[in-house]
Amino acid sequence: MGQAMVNSLLDAGHPVTVWNRTASRADGVVARGAVRAATPAEAVGASELVVLSLTDYQAMYDILGQVEDLSGKVLVNLSSDSPAKTREAAGWAEGRGARFLTGGVMVPAPMVGTEASYVYYSGPRDVFDAHEKTLGIIGEPHHVGADPGLAQLFYQANLDVFLTALSAFLHGAALLGSAGVPAKDFAPWAAQVMQLVIHFLPESAERVDADEHPGDLSTVRMMGATADHVLAASEEAGIDLDLPRAIKAHYDRTIAAGNGGDNWTRLVDGIRNPR
Repeated sequence: MGQAMVNSLLDAGHPVTVWNRTASRADGVVARGAVRAATPAEAVGASELVVLSLTDYQAMYDILGQVEDLSGKVLVNLSSDSPAKTREAAGWAEGRGARFLTGGVMVPAPMVGTEASYVYYSGPRDVFDAHEKTLGIIGEPHHVGADPGLAQLFYQANLDVFLTALSAFLHGAALLGSAGVPAKDFAPWAAQVMQLVIHFLPESAERVDADEHPGDLSTVRMMGATADHVLAASEEAGIDLDLPRAIKAHYDRTIAAGNGGDNWTRLVDGIRNPR
């Protein structure tokens, strides 16, 4: 991911100084014109804007803890971690004289710098505005608020949907596979279902935000019966039951709360406040 960002910046004609814990990993970008720093302090000292792409936020402390002076620097951490750890990191950076932006890159490395790339940012708006053009080279930048943890929340919420959808596809493929149907035959049908989900999202979001869940269609009880059937089919097929059990539990909990006649979006109550 870091190499993809550097390559995008180099392609745009930006001077870039790089440092990596494994120096040889920077050989490719150095060959393209990036300057290799011998130490983190040398890399930080090269420019006002310092972009980090690391395993987690602890890695930031491990690396930048060696740098005595961060005064006047803008740290843009594009690493993944929890919102709470991100807020702590913002305080840590500001306590050392730096300004801090959190970022979440929403595409894999091969798509960084393309028209499909986009990145969530949070932190001081004036800092974002000052560097928006440069950050836009990595991907279309979206400032989501001043709270340093918000970009992480947007990032993790999107990955929540993404990872669950991928597991759901594999589970469906395994379910059909138990009858000898190859996954390639299932994929086009799964894609149609995902398009149907996309169609549902705007109205569903309005219902969640308004806390209004009229049970005129797709009620909890009806959808819950479907969840029960998916679980039963999975049991018969002898495949993993964790995912269908988790989904069925959402419906069971909402029905037990007396809301079986509401729209399926009522499930959000139990998700927000599990009991």
